[in-house]
Amino acid sequence: MNNAALIGGGVIGGGWAARFLLHGWNVSIFDPHPETERRVAEVLENARQSFPKICEANLPNEGRLTFADSIEETVSEAAWIQESVSERIELKHKVLAEVQAHSSTNAIIGSSTSGFTPSDLQIGAARPEQIIVAHPFNPVYLLPLVELVASDKSPNEFIDRAYNIVLSIGMKPLRVRKEIDAHIADRFLEAVWREALWLVKDGVATTEEVDDAIRFGFGLRWAQMGLFETYRIAGGEAGMKHFLQQFGPTLKFPWTKLMDVPDLDDELVNTIATQSDEQSGKHSIRELERIRDKNLVGIMRALKENDWGAGQLLRRHDVRLSENHGSEA
Repeated sequence: MNNAALIGGGVIGGGWAARFLLHGWNVSIFDPHPETERRVAEVLENARQSFPKICEANLPNEGRLTFADSIEETVSEAAWIQESVSERIELKHKVLAEVQAHSSTNAIIGSSTSGFTPSDLQIGAARPEQIIVAHPFNPVYLLPLVELVASDKSPNEFIDRAYNIVLSIGMKPLRVRKEIDAHIADRFLEAVWREALWLVKDGVATTEEVDDAIRFGFGLRWAQMGLFETYRIAGGEAGMKHFLQQFGPTLKFPWTKLMDVPDLDDELVNTIATQSDEQSGKHSIRELERIRDKNLVGIMRALKENDWGAGQLLRRHDVRLSENHGSEA
């Protein structure tokens, strides 16, 4: 039985726990927060309801979940250790140092950081080559993408092992070619977020209207084709080159404010918070999570029927599950 250790049991840590547990790994979690067990249990319940709905193959028997009293107890027998603490580099250095003091030298130590590079995380580390970025997306138990980022200190065979483990739990490992702040996906999200803040601040749109522009428009295209493939279609029969020639000049127009950030002063914070409450406040967080999961399951099953994008990944994962766990109940 494989063992995973999770440092941090919040939304991301709980999602990692569910992903590993549902694929037969034993999971140990350390998080001093008094509500950790409740929070993880609620995330796990969401995962148990949703993830099997996108799998035709039998899942393995669920792993064993334990809550440890220390980092030492958590990591001592782990093959994969995932750090998901707050985005404070000093805290991450402290946690990673303690992890390395008590873990196997062969263990993979992944960080869920959305912004720091592996080299940032490796500063002062006893074994820097052991620490990589493994950045997932919420909910971790449904969304398959994991950005794997390594510094030049980590040998290729180490990253290959991390890649194969991530693949074995039904995820899409994306090896980022170069270290860069915020990796790949969050750089897109940051750009969209900046524009959204300006649209709300300038009174052009409310939070709900911004969300509507995404979920009723390009978000549906991006969900199954991404950016470049979507724009290739926009180029028609002439293809991508025609699209670039036709729409390339618009890049010179002053449409966006990507290099300018509005101040998140009290007025803007209150405006966004108030509009968000009006938009979604009638639902609890748990209700919103369940609505989100049902919608994601529906989209991913549709993609699966067409053997496309995330659906193609799920079909291949079904084959692996059937080969490895076909006889299990």
